[in-house]
Amino acid sequence: MGDPEAERSSPVSEEDRPVSDPPSDTARGLPKGWPKHLLLFLATLFSVFLIGALNVVPLPETIDELGLLLHGLRNIHHGWSFAVPLLAILVTHEFGHYFAARYHGVPASLPYFIPLPLPPFGTMGAVIAMRGRIRSRNALLDIGAAGPLAGMVVAIPVLVIGLLQSEVKPVSGAGMLEGQCLLYSAIKVLVVGPIPAGHDVFLTATAFAGWAGLLVTMLNLIPVGQLDGGHIAYALFGSRQNRLALVLHGLLLGVFAYNLVTFNDVAPGLVWLVWFVLLLLLRRASGVNHPPTEPGPLSPRRRWVAAACLLLFAVLFMPTPLRQQLAWLEPALPPAELLF
Repeated sequence: MGDPEAERSSPVSEEDRPVSDPPSDTARGLPKGWPKHLLLFLATLFSVFLIGALNVVPLPETIDELGLLLHGLRNIHHGWSFAVPLLAILVTHEFGHYFAARYHGVPASLPYFIPLPLPPFGTMGAVIAMRGRIRSRNALLDIGAAGPLAGMVVAIPVLVIGLLQSEVKPVSGAGMLEGQCLLYSAIKVLVVGPIPAGHDVFLTATAFAGWAGLLVTMLNLIPVGQLDGGHIAYALFGSRQNRLALVLHGLLLGVFAYNLVTFNDVAPGLVWLVWFVLLLLLRRASGVNHPPTEPGPLSPRRRWVAAACLLLFAVLFMPTPLRQQLAWLEPALPPAELLF
């Protein structure tokens, strides 16, 4: 990005100066709310460790819901190989947004992590609250793109390390099939090599965390509304993005319908239905159109960044993120070593 001070003082980069409305006293005092953010992070840490333990620790043949919970709690320390890399990806993603917002003088909260002690991830990610209007298209692009790009810097090495630990085995019995995308398929071929017919890569928990990082980035890059992709597309296309977003929002239902017809099951495409409803609620709460920026062009180098982010969405797109059941992740330790 070059020297920050040079950019801020350049007479032709007026939009690179602080570009939000002046922060309020509340915004200046954001660090005072750190206990709430810490509590949510610790709750998320617990829930991701719990789900991670259930991913890597072999389950008894018969177990009820209470037994499943107790089994996870007893072995929660074994969840680190999933929880640590996944949270590293999420934390890096959110602080990418945070530091980009602070650089541009936009008041931003610390991340609000969202615990969800349910498979497959144990969390719904995190959000950052920004106060005031982002007036510059350059700032909007920087803030929107910083999270996904920062997260990918961690997600790809995590995925590569996890794939190096994973084994190629014959496929047999029921299991969970992770979604495929162009980038994931290319990385698998580069790391694992050609996969024989009737075989697949049985992911370790670390590999699954890396794959989850790709999925999270893809969902955030959907060019709709207040998602990262919506910010990026608005910075690139301006108000024309509002019409494009309406079409893309509707297409989410189309992807859900595709999965429903293809697999005769709601579950494989459920994420698209959930995302459609969440975005619909957000649009009703914050308005149909993206908040406008002041007139001014997007700098040429940022146009390249925006185009790269849209291309990243394309190579990460997974029509069917998950199907079947979470049952075939390789244990991190042999069963005899999983007991207290």
